[in-house]
Amino acid sequence: MHEHRQHWGLPQWVAFLRTKDIPIMPRSKLLIEALDVDVVSPLEMAGMVMCDPFLALRILRHAERRRSSTLGHDTTTILGAVQQVGARGLAAAAAESRLCDEENAGLAACEARAVLSARIAMNWAAHRVDVSPQEVAFAALLSEIGELMLWAFAPELPQAALGMLRRGEVARNLEAQQLTLGFAYKQLSLGLIEAWELPLLIAQLVKGADTPRANIARIASDTARHLQANPRNPALPSDVVAVHAFVPGASWPALLSGLPIDEDYQEAVLAVLLGNGEDVSEY
Repeated sequence: MHEHRQHWGLPQWVAFLRTKDIPIMPRSKLLIEALDVDVVSPLEMAGMVMCDPFLALRILRHAERRRSSTLGHDTTTILGAVQQVGARGLAAAAAESRLCDEENAGLAACEARAVLSARIAMNWAAHRVDVSPQEVAFAALLSEIGELMLWAFAPELPQAALGMLRRGEVARNLEAQQLTLGFAYKQLSLGLIEAWELPLLIAQLVKGADTPRANIARIASDTARHLQANPRNPALPSDVVAVHAFVPGASWPALLSGLPIDEDYQEAVLAVLLGNGEDVSEY
């Protein structure tokens, strides 16, 4: 890293990253290149975009530029974004995009976590009739964009924070971020969302405003982080209890069904939630 960047604060990093050409994952480019743009459906396109937060960001920014020119409503779902740009717009975005380095383990892990959090958020939000699951999933997908941009353009910084955590120099990820950068990844995500003039609703959901949608997105992101750290993480029952407060009509099995955990661990977590078990740390 250039020496002068070592003293940058949040405003400098936002100004630096906001102008970068956002890359996409190589698998996304291959998938989109194989599309038949004359027959692919918007739902199929949305499914592809949901699997790549970088691509989702590119498509959203493109859709918002188109929307601004036609004075339409804010684009707050992945499906809405792909409907704005169309199949040919998606193909063009993939063709002109630079590619992420899949050998960058930190970037790959962060990107996978964002995708997992979006899937969890989509599943949980579907149990609450007064929210849009797609909006919640979109917010969860983009919530890691600050860290992702650092992994893509200044990987030594998140790598240093990760090193502090692994060496036991700090106990919490947030503390490592503050010591390394002087700010949290979430602050960078919000700064970039504002700088890119993304829809206000996306910013509100990523920020974690005290609404059911924002809380579901936040807890989904926490759960994805816990599962990535340990597929049998003992924190999982607490995550499910936390989200149940915002989807009270959902049963415990329904909330657990969308999580990528083994059946025996799911049964152990369910026993705890039903009061029939005391600890899942041994599973």
